[in-house]
Parts: sequence; structure tokens; C-alpha cells
Amino acid sequence: MDFIPQAIPDVVLIKPTVFGDERGFFMETFRDELFKEKCGGYSFVQDNHSSSTRGILRGLHYQTHQPQGKLVRVISGEVFDVAVDLRKSSPSFGKWIGVILSASNKNMLWVPPGFAHGFYVLSEHAEFVYKCTDYYSPEYEVSLQWNDPTLNINWPIVDKAAPILSAKDSNACSFSQAPYYD
Repeated sequence: MDFIPQAIPDVVLIKPTVFGDERGFFMETFRDELFKEKCGGYSFVQDNHSSSTRGILRGLHYQTHQPQGKLVRVISGEVFDVAVDLRKSSPSFGKWIGVILSASNKNMLWVPPGFAHGFYVLSEHAEFVYKCTDYYSPEYEVSLQWNDPTLNINWPIVDKAAPILSAKDSNACSFSQAPYYD
């Protein structure tokens, strides 16, 4: 696996080594000691899987308590995946990273605790799986506006149609009103 720090160095793109032949392919998607060496001493406690159709935007989510680090990947389809740094003490506070994750590129993204996370579905359908460093706690969850002008995220919106949002994401808070991490 190749571990490639992004413009925000704590966010890491992981490119697995893929072995393929006429039968299909094999790849290792996680190795604890290698992950800890390259990304930090995190442990995972929960795995999640979501299914979405084109135009759905999930996020930008984070938890004010029990912050979750997420190791994310797409096993079917394609998404634009975003991480926003919410650590006030960070030189990249308020900055974002966006990458394409797909079943075909097989890349993964490490989004450490202290970041809001979200994704937008580019393909007809996408299956999104991720490991979390802490448990989901809805009482601590916050949703940031996907189109907040301060963040100015360059989402690759399909056909310029408004993304499909949950009620929670439709009522998300602005970046200026959001609680941050110290």
C-alpha cells in the first residue's frame, strides 16, 4: 500500500496494491501495524456501509464529543469525498480536501478525528464503507452546510442539479456557527 499525505498532511490517501488476473483481483484493504505506522495509533471500533444513488450528498458530519476518525472507501460506483479541518489549533483550520473514491480506483481516504466528513455520489449508484475510531453518537452529531461560502468546497455537482440531502443536512449549520475542536 502507498500512503500519500494530502495538502492537509493528517489526511492520507491510501492506494492499495492490487493483484489481478483473468479471475478478478485481490487486494489487502487494511493492515493494523502498517496503518498505525503511517497514520497514527488509532484503533477501529465500528464498521459502516451506506448505499446511495447519483446526486445524493451525505455530510458534512462530525461529532463534538467522541470524535470519529474514518477510513473510507467505495466498493461500488464513484463519489467525491471531502474532509474539512475543524481543529482551531491547526494551520489548515477551515480548509478542505476532496478526492474521487471509486470501485475502479480502489483508493481509500483516512480522515482523522477533528474533521467534518461528507461525500457526493457521482455514479448511478454507490456503496460506501468505512471504519470508525469511535462509536456513532447522534446526540453529539453536527452537520455543516455543504455549500457554506466560507468553506467554498468545489463539489462536482452532476448536471448542476441541487444535491439530494437528508432533513438533517438541509438544516445544517454554517461554518461560522459550528462548534470546533481545540
